[in-house]
Amino acid sequence: MHNAITDVEGIRVGHAQDFSAATGCTVVLCEEGAVAGAYIGGSAAGIRQVEALMPLHLVEQAHAVLLSGGSAFGLDAASGVMRYLEERGNGLQIFNSCVPIVPTAVIFDLSLKTGKRRPDPEMGYTACMEAKAGPVDQGSIGVGTGATAGKLFGIQQAMKGGVGTAGCKAGKLVVGALVVTNPYGDVLDPESGRVLSGLRAAPDSLVVAGSARTMVECLSSAEGTNHSLANTTLAVVATNAALDKKQAIKLSQMAQNGLARVISPFHTMYDGDVTFALATGIVKASINAIGVLAEAAVIQAARNSVIHADGMGLLPAYRDMKVGTWTPETGRERKL
Repeated sequence: MHNAITDVEGIRVGHAQDFSAATGCTVVLCEEGAVAGAYIGGSAAGIRQVEALMPLHLVEQAHAVLLSGGSAFGLDAASGVMRYLEERGNGLQIFNSCVPIVPTAVIFDLSLKTGKRRPDPEMGYTACMEAKAGPVDQGSIGVGTGATAGKLFGIQQAMKGGVGTAGCKAGKLVVGALVVTNPYGDVLDPESGRVLSGLRAAPDSLVVAGSARTMVECLSSAEGTNHSLANTTLAVVATNAALDKKQAIKLSQMAQNGLARVISPFHTMYDGDVTFALATGIVKASINAIGVLAEAAVIQAARNSVIHADGMGLLPAYRDMKVGTWTPETGRERKL
């Protein structure tokens, strides 16, 4: 076990990013196909081909899930993933054609830097070429490169989010999760409830203010300062269990409960939260038990996403709170 979504046999993860533009994408490959479902909980989702995972759609399996930065522009990166899969003959076989099913969702990361470089088909293809089983890089990489948290008062008082992963095992059953945290609210420690990454009291402060408390204290005046759409937390859970499509959708719903335990506030009008579920179809297990493990994996993956994040001299990260000081210069020094 690598404590990663890749603990599920047949799952590989690849990152691609442009650090100079603070954006990137992450692909979860299941090239032989996996029964797939999705749950959209946020009110501002940016998605592509997710309708294929809905209950009445003909398609049963996906061949990859792509999480991308770049807001709606980043949806283009899915074309590169489709090209990679088509070249290898992985996809829905229809007559003489191979059509890969690649559900995609995006986060908004255009405000961290200039926003002029977005994930494109080449970046999506590169992520596939980098995909591997085993340990998965976490933090400010791939789709987590430009992720941030705590944007009630805009990016200037936010902290760094990121991408993280975790895995759980019970007998032969394995469940893993991969999460990118880019919420309007804060990312919390699941045990203590303290803020790991989120709203700071001032642009030059490392004191966390608490988004939910500040929102209530200021009521509408606080939200009125920043109707920010620059958010969204995305998750992918995978299991080696045998599920049908309806069960995969239920798994995605149950897994998202884990995010509600570590993000506050969650599912705001400014978040586009989406959770995907993939089942490779080997082990027999109760959907309820699988959902419990998925929730636990999602919680740990979300925590890992900010524990491993690096502010890259742009914003403070959790590691800077531990040091107790932060400036753009010291942030860059710690990155080096």
